[in-house]
Amino acid sequence: MNLTTRQSRIFEAVAELGSITRAAEALHLTQPAVSMQIRKLEDEAGMPLIETHGRRIRLTDAGEEMLKYCRRINRTLREASAVFERLRDLGHGHLDIAVASTVNYFATELIARFHRRYPDIQIRMDVTNRETLLRMLEEYERDIVLMGQPPDSEDLEAVPFMDNPLEVIAAADHPLAGKRRIPMKRLVEEPFVLRECGSGTRMALEKFFSRKGVKLSAHMEMNSNEAIKQAVMAGLGLGVVSRHTVRMELESGKLVVLDVAGFPIRRKWYLVHRRDRRLSRAAEEFKRYLLEYVSEAA
Repeated sequence: MNLTTRQSRIFEAVAELGSITRAAEALHLTQPAVSMQIRKLEDEAGMPLIETHGRRIRLTDAGEEMLKYCRRINRTLREASAVFERLRDLGHGHLDIAVASTVNYFATELIARFHRRYPDIQIRMDVTNRETLLRMLEEYERDIVLMGQPPDSEDLEAVPFMDNPLEVIAAADHPLAGKRRIPMKRLVEEPFVLRECGSGTRMALEKFFSRKGVKLSAHMEMNSNEAIKQAVMAGLGLGVVSRHTVRMELESGKLVVLDVAGFPIRRKWYLVHRRDRRLSRAAEEFKRYLLEYVSEAA
């Protein structure tokens, strides 16, 4: 089969976007050009690869198989490009990074410092949840991910770089504010506003309370730390968040950290990347810079 790299790239885009029109827009090509390459690829395969349903397309069984090979080819080409980029001048590289929403409270400052040192490196940063970060790692979508405890996997290299203490927070006028060594069993009498199930913070909290023999239930669930802070300030309950997320509210007196026995929960932030993906020179330099910066700040 005479499959060109252009056809491989076009076919993956059409399959991912579910539309020839959208793929053409994403690749900055005309729609007829994309359609022609798909027809040529079908001629090479000797069978249909896509079926059209209105403006949307669906892959045939053969198309699903073709997509697997196209993804593999495109990933290999991206890795080859990254290797040669690494051999070129660091000052003109690319850095694709994704961070957990909680990490974003300090990651922006780190990225800004790195950018000032290497102003010509193009940086793309996504802020998202744990589930999406794991998918990005699985599908080779980002050079580096900054997140809480990653899953145990031989495919991943995870380097701890900063403490991530989880604290119990309350509104400044809460009855428990100012109390000393509050027993954990006292907390179950209070309503809690927690992150959604599956988040790194929620899993760490449930594991911690389970070890202590205390059952904690969420009276409200929020999908962001900002929402939790607002709910706690409004008096809807207590919250458990990373101390990094409440620095401004603590300084302004809008929130307080409760002195609870056993807290804070000691965790770490991790820099994570795939072992089987060679980091670009820009990504390697960011990794070195991050670990150096954190070490100096400690």
